[in-house]
Amino acid sequence: MHPDLTGRPAPAAAAPSVPVTPAAAPSGAAAAGAGAAPTRHESRPAITVAGLRKDYGAVRAVRISRVVVLPAPFGPSRLRERTGLVLQDIAVEPYLTMRETLARQAGYYRAPRDVPAVIGLTGLAGLERRKVRSLSGGQKRRLDLALGLIGGPEVLYLDEPTTGFDPAARRGAWDLVRQLRAAGTTILLTTHDMAEAQALADRVVLLSHGAVVAEGPPAGLGGSEAEHARITFTPPPGVALADLPVSGTQKEGSVVIETAHPVAELHRLTSWAIRHDVLLSGLTVDRPSLEDVYLRLTREAAPSTAPSTAPSTAPSTAPSTAPSTAPSTAPSTVSSASPSAAPLRSSR
Repeated sequence: MHPDLTGRPAPAAAAPSVPVTPAAAPSGAAAAGAGAAPTRHESRPAITVAGLRKDYGAVRAVRISRVVVLPAPFGPSRLRERTGLVLQDIAVEPYLTMRETLARQAGYYRAPRDVPAVIGLTGLAGLERRKVRSLSGGQKRRLDLALGLIGGPEVLYLDEPTTGFDPAARRGAWDLVRQLRAAGTTILLTTHDMAEAQALADRVVLLSHGAVVAEGPPAGLGGSEAEHARITFTPPPGVALADLPVSGTQKEGSVVIETAHPVAELHRLTSWAIRHDVLLSGLTVDRPSLEDVYLRLTREAAPSTAPSTAPSTAPSTAPSTAPSTAPSTAPSTVSSASPSAAPLRSSR
């Protein structure tokens, strides 16, 4: 890791590979059972979960057939030291100062990050002597993030990390996530903010009613529709759709042209506008955002009746404490987005 982020020399080992695709697990499990001699740590699963379901009213948020957690090649204490966790709500002693809270947490690790360095990284400088109970909501959220970073984790779980942040603080947190990833940390991020997932994740898992509806790089989700660009503008009074040189649709007073050839279509449109002295107000060209893809995919995946009680048939194998999600060979950010009240977690 980068010394500016960790406060200590970079470890020799690369960041661990984190499973992210349920489909990747069966092949590995089959190979292990097809004659390969299991190691001491692979001989027996550490944890096996079967038939796991969680409902919120009529919404099935979790539906897992089987998850097998293999033991790590090191003990539970080392595993805890190599992982960091930032939940949506972390209970801390309200009468300790912010610095005392971080210093106490650092004492649980053999080689923690430097406390003042983490305070600076998370934007808490100047608040060292303020008691936790007097911190604002956004400041407490930054403290949660600092507590997750203080141990110098190789794998960091972030659950809605920017809740309560103002726009400037949110962008600062995003920059920090990018720095951590560049320094070698593998990050699993859960968020309902599609802009956050699109900005940070190398790999995204979209969940609807407890089931995976799409998985892959943000730019690759949505199939062929994601490759189409949208040209949007407000036509001047008296100009009808039939008058335009390209085909489009009328939406809330604007004309929207969806095309796989935006350069050619935009050339035809603007050339026509110049010849006819027509102003194309609010002219923009963009592609469907991750939010657009998310809304379409979750709409398509929404059950027409009550949620099915049948569990998913795809088994998944994941390392201890990691959610059931696909392997990554490099430090990354994987984001998991879910419409339910209790989203599952994921990231590159």
